Amino acid sequence: MRSDGFRLHNVDPMYTVASYIMNHRYDSMNMITLDIPITPIRTYMNEKRKAGTPVSHLAIMLSAYLRVVSEFPELNRFIVNSKPYARNEISVSMVVLKAGQMDHGTMSKIYLETEDTIFDVNRKIVEFVDANKNTPENNGTEKMIRILLSVPGLVRVGVGLFKFLEKHALLPKVVADLSPFHASLLISDLASIRTNHIYHHVYEFGTTSLGLTMGNLREVPIRKGGEVAFERCMPLGLVMDERICSGSYFALAFEKLQRYLKNPALLETPAEVVKVDEALTPKQLEKMKKIKEKRLAKQKK
Repeated sequence: MRSDGFRLHNVDPMYTVASYIMNHRYDSMNMITLDIPITPIRTYMNEKRKAGTPVSHLAIMLSAYLRVVSEFPELNRFIVNSKPYARNEISVSMVVLKAGQMDHGTMSKIYLETEDTIFDVNRKIVEFVDANKNTPENNGTEKMIRILLSVPGLVRVGVGLFKFLEKHALLPKVVADLSPFHASLLISDLASIRTNHIYHHVYEFGTTSLGLTMGNLREVPIRKGGEVAFERCMPLGLVMDERICSGSYFALAFEKLQRYLKNPALLETPAEVVKVDEALTPKQLEKMKKIKEKRLAKQKK
């Protein structure tokens, strides 16, 4: 059994077959651009700043994503060795630029809970960025990389071993926890470095099934009252592993994502609806509940 997810057996046979036909993540990447109107986001940010509770673009984006995953749990699935799994946590991988170094960053993960509000997410991001930006030597991912590079030839052997263990569901939990390639979502705020959005690859190694980038603002033509007007939007570049769920499921999830981004105030309270992956067995659901209780208890210490 994997440490980061549960094997699913009761899934649509079409997707089981598809995982063997498209047995690599790069085979099954679908890509789309979503243009998100920036005015509602900036209006909300200004209101929160004036109220003394500032939130960032990134906090709004991750909060909206978190709420969508709570309602569409199949987005938190992943495929390894052509087998589908339901992840037992919500983790987001991202790059944090090191203090004073615009061309060097460190990659790590932030963990979210379905109960988190936009204020909880914002706090976690601030703590995450401070920890990784100012004290990168404490970053577990960097420590693991330095160990692999410390002995000539070790990196090739080590990475090869990790890939073998990953393929056979034997990768130690400590490695999966440190690996930024084992995450629910890969996100990159390219607008922060004045770059256009891209379609970021989802890594073949690891379990990341969804990639999202935010790019420079742009004017997007829209039809209003029979006339064409231009609206300032934040483009999102989305890459998804199509083997985890249907295209219609992705479409409904992204529609809900846009709805939350148009009204971030909806994210100020905990999610009213938290669904579970219907392919999980009662026994797996009970184990997932215990894993979460243990994780939350550890966070309180």
